[in-house]
Amino acid sequence: MRKILVIGPVPEPTTGVSLANKVVIDYLNKNSKYKIDFINTSYNKFEEKLGKFSFSKLFFYLKLNFYSYKIFKINTVYITPGQTFFGVLKYAVFFLLAKVLKKEVVVHIHGNHLGEEYRVLKGIKKSIFKKILGLTTKGIVLSESLKWNFTPFIKEENIYVLYNFVEDYLFVEELVINDKLLISKPRIVYLSNLMEEKGIFNLLEALKVLEIQGIEYQAKIAGNIDIKNKHKAERYFNQLKNCEYCGIVTGDEKKTLLLWGNIFVLPTYYKMEGQPISILEAMATANLVLTTKHAGIPDIFKENINGFYVEKQDEKSIELAIRKVILEEEKCNEIRKQNYFLAKKEYKVSNFILRIIIIFEA
Repeated sequence: MRKILVIGPVPEPTTGVSLANKVVIDYLNKNSKYKIDFINTSYNKFEEKLGKFSFSKLFFYLKLNFYSYKIFKINTVYITPGQTFFGVLKYAVFFLLAKVLKKEVVVHIHGNHLGEEYRVLKGIKKSIFKKILGLTTKGIVLSESLKWNFTPFIKEENIYVLYNFVEDYLFVEELVINDKLLISKPRIVYLSNLMEEKGIFNLLEALKVLEIQGIEYQAKIAGNIDIKNKHKAERYFNQLKNCEYCGIVTGDEKKTLLLWGNIFVLPTYYKMEGQPISILEAMATANLVLTTKHAGIPDIFKENINGFYVEKQDEKSIELAIRKVILEEEKCNEIRKQNYFLAKKEYKVSNFILRIIIIFEA
């Protein structure tokens, strides 16, 4: 029996990383060949500026080091660290102890910033960063184009690709999808944290213009709001007549929201972005996707096949893309249906678990 210690965030809050860790823990625990334990590194405050130092974070992560005794009892340490200097440094004790005890260290990076962080670091910080990540036995990235993030630290043959997934409960029967395609009115969904770099304010500005010009639509926005963005977001929600803020949605609420929608918009330019699970979830629920050519998104998204690209930090581009979807209804319904079948074939949890098992056993 292989004993694996998962070290990283698990819900709550729910993010792409924490959801993926939860799936790894839940599904591998059902497999008799594996025994899973975990150390939950979720910090209890949502902040837009990830990787920023604070004393409250320091004390929180120092306390987690007391759980490092768990490394003595396992074969493999599976770590999902951050992508900044402090995001990696806070896991240093786990890396070092695993190395001393000759445990396998599997590091899964859910983004595209690690390599850039290393490039801009200087002096002792750059050396520490490389030393810690150099203790990795196997590195995992979300798609082929993200492999470069690990190449400064480990050999390329030890870097593996593991695409994200859609939870099983989000898949519905084809009849439900056929009924959904009968709805012609634009139903716009945004499902992510309401961070400036995720493009939320560019989207809200585009919706404002559509309302001024009398274009019919409905929009629902869901996700956590950084306290610093709260007043700005509320101003938009108070101004927009056809846009509703739904708060944080999970489980059946999320499923209902995605099945309600027919246009999913994520105009992200977030520097930590990897391969957003929300885009795959939108495809699985037969939404046309509007997103940016950013990070690992082009590895899972193709123009005119899954939806349309919009420009980063450009509300006019978003507005024009929504108009295009309204005008090209027949073509866009074909895209929605293709997205549903593609997600069902490629992005089920069973595929994700099978691939991660292959990596663990390699």
